[in-house]
Amino acid sequence: MHKHKNVIHMNRRKFIAQSSLLGAAIFTRPIYNDQKDLDRLVAETFGIDTHNHVDVPFLASEFVGQQYDLAGELKASGLGTICLTFSVDRPLLKNPGEAYERFNTSLQEIDELLTKSSISRAITLSDILKARKSKRQVVIQSVEGGHFLEGKIERLEIAYQRGLRHLGLLHDNDATPALGDVYTNGPQFGGLTSFGKEVIQECNRLGILVDLTHCSDKAIDDAMALSKTPVLVSHTGLNTLLGNNATMAQMMKPRLISPEQAKKVANAGGVIGVWKHLTESAENYVANIRQLVDLVGIDHVCLGTDSKLAINSAPDAKPSRGGEKTNGIWEKQTKGFYYEVIEQMAKAGFTETEMQKIGSGNFLRIFDAATKTK
Repeated sequence: MHKHKNVIHMNRRKFIAQSSLLGAAIFTRPIYNDQKDLDRLVAETFGIDTHNHVDVPFLASEFVGQQYDLAGELKASGLGTICLTFSVDRPLLKNPGEAYERFNTSLQEIDELLTKSSISRAITLSDILKARKSKRQVVIQSVEGGHFLEGKIERLEIAYQRGLRHLGLLHDNDATPALGDVYTNGPQFGGLTSFGKEVIQECNRLGILVDLTHCSDKAIDDAMALSKTPVLVSHTGLNTLLGNNATMAQMMKPRLISPEQAKKVANAGGVIGVWKHLTESAENYVANIRQLVDLVGIDHVCLGTDSKLAINSAPDAKPSRGGEKTNGIWEKQTKGFYYEVIEQMAKAGFTETEMQKIGSGNFLRIFDAATKTK
């Protein structure tokens, strides 16, 4: 479980030097009096949403005419970048080859979306730092669930060549063959399957960050014991923080992490993203961040909203659901997502150093460790 410590300490020296580019003037206390101060804090702490969806259609013909303002929404949010993710297991997969077909169609559509938005994919930490310095927008390509592999491990390298650098191992429905136990489906495989373990090893070899959201505790334990680099749990919350909506809390509780499991992830050098669910305001969201920081330490928490910046806005598009948009998560939200969060973090007494670690530093440390050239 603790075998990553040497890797982490070794990487931190390099990361500290590189992270000066993310915000050299990080003070020991936040300075926030007006919008100018907020703008500075947002810019210097460089926020990253480690789980932000784009739901492009699985039929290429349906993509024609769709409109996305990813560049505008990203700028309005205040975030520096996002892990742009998609999944292929809903609606349910029925036929062999269907998952891979959906995967390829989605990537092709995302290619087009990014080209139209003048946004490129970041492959390494260096790409992110250079883009930030030159004020260019980039995203980190992610996929949620290894369904597209369909038992063919060589497809992971093909996806890597297409720009994939962040793999959510599991999602809501089992892949064929399965990779491991999904936390909402009950134990079936005793943790990770043999193929799930093979995928972890191949991610390590290639340089892909492993995301263990949707994994059962046993599957997480198996992955951490096997992985040579620290892991991410990109979007969850503590199962002791259930909010005020009893119905939503009952539905979401299986998706939440226990304090004990959160400590295991942190002790293995991993990072946990705080999501939007079961929060009613940015203040509430920041309170949940504080609870997790107090439990696992400032070096093991990041942001992972499970929301969307890239939403089809064509005239015939379906209306978005309440709380779905990153820049409209909360009913009384008046600013872009990261502006809201940093404002509340400043009010809650987080220092600039703490904001930078939670905003991006912690994620970038493990992203760098996972993706650097072997």
